[in-house]
Amino acid sequence: MGMGFIIRQMKKRDIAQVQQVAIESWHATYDGIIPLAVQDRFLDGAYNDKSMKHRLKSSLLFVAELDGRIVGFANFSNVDQRGKAELGALYLYPEHQGAGIGTALLQEGIKQLEGVREIYLHVEKQNRIGARFYEAKGFEVLEEFADEFDGHILQTVRMVLYVKKRSRV
Repeated sequence: MGMGFIIRQMKKRDIAQVQQVAIESWHATYDGIIPLAVQDRFLDGAYNDKSMKHRLKSSLLFVAELDGRIVGFANFSNVDQRGKAELGALYLYPEHQGAGIGTALLQEGIKQLEGVREIYLHVEKQNRIGARFYEAKGFEVLEEFADEFDGHILQTVRMVLYVKKRSRV
């Protein structure tokens, strides 16, 4: 099977498609974990047009495009002076999971984040697919804690990836 997808930096014109990926993948991921009304309130705030424009300006966003259609995205913070960055989001349409797209989005972030040494993230303990994906990529569990999310208590796992940069030969 060919690598039909490309990874590129997100542009303003991609906003509507990225919003769609966020909504559908959130609903699929958190079905039975977070009440739908709570999901929708969060999505409405975190992924509205204004929020997306702010993210584009203040962080690194990559999209995965398959046949001209965006099927996934990743959102990294900028690297701080200690070489640390946060992976705030990595979402794909459920039907495109397991095809190497999430891995490619993660690798693009590692490649583009100047001087990154550690990448941190939070994943819901009940989000087994996400947690397993990150473990397979070398992320290690740092801690688990109860997190209050819009009146709903979640078990959150904080993970870190220690980035081994290949020296330029």
